[in-house]
Amino acid sequence: MQRTYHRWYSPSLGRDMELVVFGHGGAPVIVFPTSHGRFYEFEDRHMVTALEYQINAGWFQLFCVDSVFGESWYNYAVDTDARMWREEQYEHYLLTELLPLIRGLNPNHFLIATGCSFGATEAVIFALRHPGVVNRVIGMSGLYDLRRFFSHYTQGLYFHNPVDFVPNIADAWTLDRLRSTEIILVTGRDDPNAWSNELLSGQLWERGVGNALRLWDGWCHDWPYWMQMINRYIGGHP
Repeated sequence: MQRTYHRWYSPSLGRDMELVVFGHGGAPVIVFPTSHGRFYEFEDRHMVTALEYQINAGWFQLFCVDSVFGESWYNYAVDTDARMWREEQYEHYLLTELLPLIRGLNPNHFLIATGCSFGATEAVIFALRHPGVVNRVIGMSGLYDLRRFFSHYTQGLYFHNPVDFVPNIADAWTLDRLRSTEIILVTGRDDPNAWSNELLSGQLWERGVGNALRLWDGWCHDWPYWMQMINRYIGGHP
C-alpha cells in the first residue's frame, strides 16, 4: 500500500500540521481523528488495514488529518468564542490548504469525509457547514449537540452546533447542495449519544435533506465496531 507523510506550516493555524495519505487513487476520503487522537490514529487502530483491499484496488485514498480539538472544543481555559474562532481557523485550513493538496494529488472529485466518535462530529459539522464540498459523509458514533462542552452559549457556538443551526437552514442554495450530499449517521442504540443522531436525522428530514440513520444493536462505540461500519458504509449506505 502506498503511504505518504506530509507536514507543512499552516498559515491558517499558525503552526505545523501533519497528515498521512494511504493509497494511490480513487475517491479521496478525509479522516478526522477522535477527541485526543492524532493523524496516525486510523493506522494505529488498524482501520487502514480493515480497508486494505479497497485502498489497494484504487477505490479510495485516505487523507488522515490532524486536529486542533485540544485548542478548540476541549480548550476549557478560554471562552466560548475563542474556542469557536479556533475551530473556524481549522475549517479554513481544511478548505484552503488540505483541499488544494487533495486536488493536486487526486483528480477524483467525489470527496468523502468520515471519523469515529468526535471525528464523526467534526466530519458532519464540516459537511453541513460547507455544503457542496463533501459528497458523502459517514459519522460513526458521533455527538451532534455540543452545548455540554460550554458554560456560555454564544452565536459562535450556535453556528457550529448541528442540532441548533440545521432546523433554521432556509436558503435554497444550501438546501439543494445538502440534498445532493449522502449523509450517513451510524451509531449503537445503547450509545449515550445515540439520541443526538436521531435528533439530527429528523431535523435534516424536516428540511427535506435525506439521510441514512443506521442504529446498530448494542453500544458499538469502539474500534472493532467502527471497522465493521467503515467497511459497510464507505461505499454508500445499503
